[in-house]
Amino acid sequence: MTTLRIGLLGTGPWARRVHAPALAAHPGVELAGVWGRRAEAAAALAQVHGSRPYDSPDELFADCDALAVALPPSVQAPLAVRAAEAGCHLLLDKPVATAVPEARALAAAAERAGVASVVFFTARFGAQEGEWIAAQAAAGGWFTAHADWLGSVFAEDSASPYAHSPWRREKGGLWDVGPHALSVLLPVLGDVEEVTATRGPADAVLLTMRHGSGAASTATLALTAPAAAAGVEITLRGTAGTTCLPRRLDGPEAAYHRAVDALLAAAASGLPNACDLRFGLRVTEILAAAEETLPPLAPSGG
Repeated sequence: MTTLRIGLLGTGPWARRVHAPALAAHPGVELAGVWGRRAEAAAALAQVHGSRPYDSPDELFADCDALAVALPPSVQAPLAVRAAEAGCHLLLDKPVATAVPEARALAAAAERAGVASVVFFTARFGAQEGEWIAAQAAAGGWFTAHADWLGSVFAEDSASPYAHSPWRREKGGLWDVGPHALSVLLPVLGDVEEVTATRGPADAVLLTMRHGSGAASTATLALTAPAAAAGVEITLRGTAGTTCLPRRLDGPEAAYHRAVDALLAAAASGLPNACDLRFGLRVTEILAAAEETLPPLAPSGG
């Protein structure tokens, strides 16, 4: 089997913690190069992992079979379009975009180019979570579900490496952790046919959804939860009883390794992965529809 040459776009905390080390260690790929918006950061990250920095994304595309992206969604989408047009398979971060036209343009570009795509939803590629999701989808008969996906990235006492992320600050939990919740609920309950959203404290958003299976679900999403209240819980209730998403036992690095496996399989077979760009587009469409139902933020007092 030919080793896939894969380039990395991005040098932030997520790229340093997960993408670069996982790609460098994966036996099926070669980390061909790194590009970042700060050249010195790209050079440093490439050196750590025995790769080389690139001066421009397009130069990296020309030397690669595939691209992994660890960039804010507004930067990811247009660069991924260019990568697809250059013939590169795509391993993308969620959300693929925060605007539906950008997500649609990206999905269309990948389809035109005939390249494989995988969107890295950590829960879908976790070993225990993935098995649980598949089992619940096969069981069926679900009546309701509720998801709490609460981060403390922007809590007052936060020491998170993502606390300086402008796009997370702007878009909040709806767009950062909302994709994770949907990635679990959709394969089990079916597509969302109707969604409404309500504001909670700080950036918290409560979604109410009706699914194609007839089930109803809710999700509470935030990046500003107090550290003591942060965490992830998803509960399903139906004819099989009650079941909860298992707590993650392996880290995001192991999940990312399996996402790379999924991209290799899709590229070799030509068969789409369940978490491809079409699924990523649908997640963006649902979140954008939810966002449209949110009341405007009240002006802060002066």
